[in-house]
Amino acid sequence: MSTHELYTHAPGETTWQIPATGAARFSWEYDEGRDRLLALYQKGKDKQWDGAKRIAWDLEVDPYDPLGTPDESMSLYGTRHWDKMTDRDKGELRKHYASWQFSQFLHGEQGAMVCAARIVESVPDLDAKFYSATQTMDEARHAEVYGRFLHDKIGMLYPINDNLKSLLGDTLRDSRWDMPYLGMQVLIEGLALAAFGMIRDTTDKPLPKQILAYVMQDEARHVAFGRMALRDYYKQLSDAELREREEFVIEGCYLMRDRLRGVEVLENFGIPKAEAEECSENSEFLALFRQLLFSRIVPCVKDIGLWGKRLQEAYVDMGVFEMGNANLDQLMAQDEEIAEKLDAERFAAEEGARVAEVEDMIAAGEGR
Repeated sequence: MSTHELYTHAPGETTWQIPATGAARFSWEYDEGRDRLLALYQKGKDKQWDGAKRIAWDLEVDPYDPLGTPDESMSLYGTRHWDKMTDRDKGELRKHYASWQFSQFLHGEQGAMVCAARIVESVPDLDAKFYSATQTMDEARHAEVYGRFLHDKIGMLYPINDNLKSLLGDTLRDSRWDMPYLGMQVLIEGLALAAFGMIRDTTDKPLPKQILAYVMQDEARHVAFGRMALRDYYKQLSDAELREREEFVIEGCYLMRDRLRGVEVLENFGIPKAEAEECSENSEFLALFRQLLFSRIVPCVKDIGLWGKRLQEAYVDMGVFEMGNANLDQLMAQDEEIAEKLDAERFAAEEGARVAEVEDMIAAGEGR
């Protein structure tokens, strides 16, 4: 079935075209590179996986409760609208919310794939070109698995959120080679990682848990790549150039905090936009979620050297300043460990089932 037939409303143009700006850069230095970045490139090669094989697609998913979402996480919970809903209505709402979340993940991953390809083209250093080539493949795989989950398991998609589209467009239109790193790998992927992690750690449904854990294992490398490249480059910039990038970060953070709320879902249930925004604003769960969205961004921004007074004041205003002290390396190590543990548990269970099957066959043979 065509994806366009599964959208809740028409997404507009079939193809979104962003005029390309900036230079393509070649490097004729093939012998040496930064050891840390080449080690990450090797890891990127070693850790490639097949989304069709590593994920257990035969697992059943209830489209009306695909994530095991608790009532309290619904922005309508506790409102007059919630009180009027039947159990079927609430299931439909869960389906729409999961579709909206994973649709934004899907669109963001396609954006990450395009940005990674842009980095291959524009970054001046060959070691960075090598790694971003592996990331381009990673992002293609992520888009593949999110698209399959939405098509095969939920059967519904939402168009890209206007504000996510705006930030992605701003990132790709900028001719400076570092902006795809900053816009995509620090802001958009940082927000996505926090959202992935929150669902991964709370869902009791095995299929979305697998997808999110394996995607996050890749993203841990991507964030490390962005940190290495930008930390080195931003040491060379003037105060004025750093302030320009800090303003971009501030604007992007406010945009995502205030606008990426799933209001479109409530509008599909007949709730006027102003009231839908009020429900989202008053939801205690979403207030906590919006704060946690910055758990990966703030320490990364601080680490790469964007920590001027104006940016710090913005994070104080958002109530996320203290997140700058978080240990990003530890968070990323946990993402790796969770995926590896999930693999170990799955394969141990499969091996146990095979052993039991063989033992049953032997017992059946002896009984003849």
